[in-house]
Amino acid sequence: MEFKGVCVLLGVLLLVNCSFQQTSVRKKPLKKETTKDPAIEELQRQINDILQELNLLKEQQALQTVCLKGIKINGKCFLAEPLRKRYHTASEDCNALGGLLGTPNSTDENNQLRDYIRQTIGPNEQIWLGINDMVTEGTWVDTSGLSMSYQNWDTSNYRSRQPDGGMSHNCAVLKVASNGKWFDENCRDEKPSVCQFNIV
Repeated sequence: MEFKGVCVLLGVLLLVNCSFQQTSVRKKPLKKETTKDPAIEELQRQINDILQELNLLKEQQALQTVCLKGIKINGKCFLAEPLRKRYHTASEDCNALGGLLGTPNSTDENNQLRDYIRQTIGPNEQIWLGINDMVTEGTWVDTSGLSMSYQNWDTSNYRSRQPDGGMSHNCAVLKVASNGKWFDENCRDEKPSVCQFNIV
């Protein structure tokens, strides 16, 4: 009987030992595949394309909202801002909205912008344009620093041909009452403005 008990005890100890050895053996970690599945790559490309289209649609929707509130002229949307601001503040506010201060590039654009300002802000108003000569006196550029191919300075009065303000007048305005002619003004003056958004 004692022999049977010892055998049972040895058997139990062997089972416990085998069980302990199996749980203590480390399993090898599975290798991650370093090559991507072509189907997954294609799905990722399609997701990226959809995200780009979605962003484009959002941008177009925002532009349509601007155009509905403002006016569309030659592939651009213009939105009047009647609140009087200094030139730099007006420019920064337009930039924050994703646009620039309005810069007409033709007589047609200038005339339509003048008429829009007359209707929305007033017949005797003047607005900041995205045009200045802050870097080099007498060299008028747009807000991106490019020279102007179109200009509409008031040259009707030989004594005060525009631009005539010298170092103190470095920012351009469009005057509605002067048939949309441009004048140079002090950038610290507070005037209404128009933001311009290019339609993609």
